[in-house]
Amino acid sequence: MGTESIRKGDIIDLVVTDFAEKEQCFGRLENGMGVMVSGTLAVGDRVSARVRKVRQRYIEADTVAILEPSEDRATPPCSYFGVCGGCKLMHVSYEAQLRFKRRKVSDALVHLGNFSDPPVAETLSAGYPLHYRNKIEFSCSARRYLLTEELSQEKLLRPKNFALGFHTPGNFDKVIDIDYCFLAKEQMNIALRLTREFVLRHGLSPYDAKSHEGFVRNLVVRFSENRREVMVNLVTSWHERELMQRYAAELCSGMPAEKLTVVNNVTGKRNTVATGEEEFTISGEGFITERLCGLDFRISANSFFQTNSSQAERLYGGVLEAAGLREDDTVYDLYCGTGTITLFLAKHCRTAVGLEVVESSILDARSNAVLNGIGNALFILADLKDLHTLQGTLREYGAPGVIVSDPPRAGMHPKALETMAQLGARRIVYVSCNPASLARDGRELCSRGYRLSSVTPVDMFPHTIHIESIACFEREG
Repeated sequence: MGTESIRKGDIIDLVVTDFAEKEQCFGRLENGMGVMVSGTLAVGDRVSARVRKVRQRYIEADTVAILEPSEDRATPPCSYFGVCGGCKLMHVSYEAQLRFKRRKVSDALVHLGNFSDPPVAETLSAGYPLHYRNKIEFSCSARRYLLTEELSQEKLLRPKNFALGFHTPGNFDKVIDIDYCFLAKEQMNIALRLTREFVLRHGLSPYDAKSHEGFVRNLVVRFSENRREVMVNLVTSWHERELMQRYAAELCSGMPAEKLTVVNNVTGKRNTVATGEEEFTISGEGFITERLCGLDFRISANSFFQTNSSQAERLYGGVLEAAGLREDDTVYDLYCGTGTITLFLAKHCRTAVGLEVVESSILDARSNAVLNGIGNALFILADLKDLHTLQGTLREYGAPGVIVSDPPRAGMHPKALETMAQLGARRIVYVSCNPASLARDGRELCSRGYRLSSVTPVDMFPHTIHIESIACFEREG
């Protein structure tokens, strides 16, 4: 079938060769025409698909049937797979996921960064691809998403006006009522069950994202891998002291073996963000403590912290290896967050300086430095786009031998990147959560006197399409 003869509605046959964004995969027809095909597919699947749209350079199509399944396919353990949207790769073997993520980083560097042969290592795998998250957020909604099998039922087994679980992709107001999450720790699933039972038994109203009415908004559960501590944070529209005390008592009764703290975040905002303007500690200390790389970190309900503790240690170890620190080095840690990387590196250099725009993160970082007795790390509240205006302040700590940058998904602000390159550090270690941003920023660094010497992908989020990576840039000459 020639390209010019393909029409909307035609059935085509192709082999999937790569994953793409937004529930799509990629393949080619025998004539070389590219196809973006929708469906829950794996690389290596041979499928028949119905053409939805013919564009100038490629075709868009929807899967009709899998003719020959890929050898990389796996059976997802989760009954919500394909509906919830969190674990987009759970139908693919873990080995294939690691290969895909390495290729995702490499392809971005080649096609977006113009690196001809980027030195991308094998992906650092997670020891435990399931139950790895130390934080999980469940949403409560008055509009339950009906599963396919429920649409034909005369009588629903669950109420339509209550759900505690996850939003479906593209539905800000509808939530799947989840019984069990395979990425969550067992303690989190117990807290989920106990909370659902408590809310339903007391007739508490779930939040409606359209009418902005309702009491229960979110359930956020954190777990300390090292200290085995649990934090349960119920986010509500207002505070009811006696009710929250009964709730905490039931959690403690249902989880007697756990060291538990219960907090209540309260917000009146018209959104579904799981944070509050007020916070009440109902039982316990109101925080948990996690230990990473020999350091203690105090984590409150709204603190940022890496969501995979065991892989975070491997990530930080990779940063240290790439940095190649010397005892007399000054290190700048840009976008330092709560100072986890800064404090870890401070043990291996003369001075570590963390810079961050979020004030609460800087306060947490300073508290963590005191908690660990680290006196050679300091933290500065600053917008990184204004880094060039801070050089007078930073000069007293010495010129940086190494700079670590861990920017948000969008990458570095152009002014920050330009100033960073001008500082002349012998190495820049770029920690990336977005291969596209890494490629673009890496290309700019290499145009300013640096060369890319190594890239190590780190799988922080198994069964999802996300990949972190550690890239090392060395100054030429």
